[in-house]
Amino acid sequence: MNTWQLPEGIDELSGEQALNFEILRRQLIDLYTKKGFGLVIPPMVEHVDSLLLTSDSVNEKTFKFLDPVSGKMLGVHADITPQIARIDARRASNNVEKYCYINAILQTSADDFYDSRSPIQAGAELYGSDKTSADVEVIELMLESLKILSIDSIVISLGNVAIFDALIAQESLNSDQASELRHIFAHRSSPDLQVFIEKYTLVNAALFESLIKLEGDHTALAKATELFANFPDALNAIEDLQAIDQALKNINIQASYDLAELQTYEYHTGVVFSAYSQKYSKALAQGGRYNGIGESFGQSRAATGFSFDLKFLSQSK
Repeated sequence: MNTWQLPEGIDELSGEQALNFEILRRQLIDLYTKKGFGLVIPPMVEHVDSLLLTSDSVNEKTFKFLDPVSGKMLGVHADITPQIARIDARRASNNVEKYCYINAILQTSADDFYDSRSPIQAGAELYGSDKTSADVEVIELMLESLKILSIDSIVISLGNVAIFDALIAQESLNSDQASELRHIFAHRSSPDLQVFIEKYTLVNAALFESLIKLEGDHTALAKATELFANFPDALNAIEDLQAIDQALKNINIQASYDLAELQTYEYHTGVVFSAYSQKYSKALAQGGRYNGIGESFGQSRAATGFSFDLKFLSQSK
């Protein structure tokens, strides 16, 4: 093997690529700090328990090794959000706190969102507000970020994982079965859903079948209101989407809706969103709400945010 070859899924920037990346990084940091989001630079390595929280997906993507100094298991960060939760909990504030970051991360495998195993994750997160106005604020900031990257013709897709969670709460599924069903929805596999329904007895089988196909314009919200009329938590989730829809319309942003969207990581608890462009085959940026994510650190707070792979997008013009 040639000693200068990089591992599979690991890449680097040099020359004009590196310079273009750095110019965009500075512009984004200027934007975020101007908007009141304080810059944080989390460490590359932490104790595994601090990095994983309760997310199996983060666990699967985290490189782990034994620390020869402490004898404890450490991990290389595969996602920055758990670290922001720790930073916010340590601050022990009851106020709204805003954070931004642009950090290299490392994942055991690439996924549908990141193009490589070594993306550079850029993002912003807002803690301490459960209002839909906070979600709108980070969505606007996400769009401004993509504008700096000269990406246009952006389409916003909105969903709310609380609808799925409201259905799951009515079922007698163990954690492995619920995880399997979540995986089916994440991959939009109606055939697999049929197999799952035949294998397990679901109280709300028909609603799951409707939910996995429930997407489109604002009429999808009206249909969802009818379907989930007997699920108060689901109705609250739909009302949040309606409020965000109206706020986005007020600033001339049109959104589409995918009510089966669950996002990559299980820690999301409410509104989720993604940005798409016809020039790309996958989501360019994504985010959502993850209330209570800091509970493991003793500070359970409302939180919302977004992220994207700056290394990939900086080279994709």
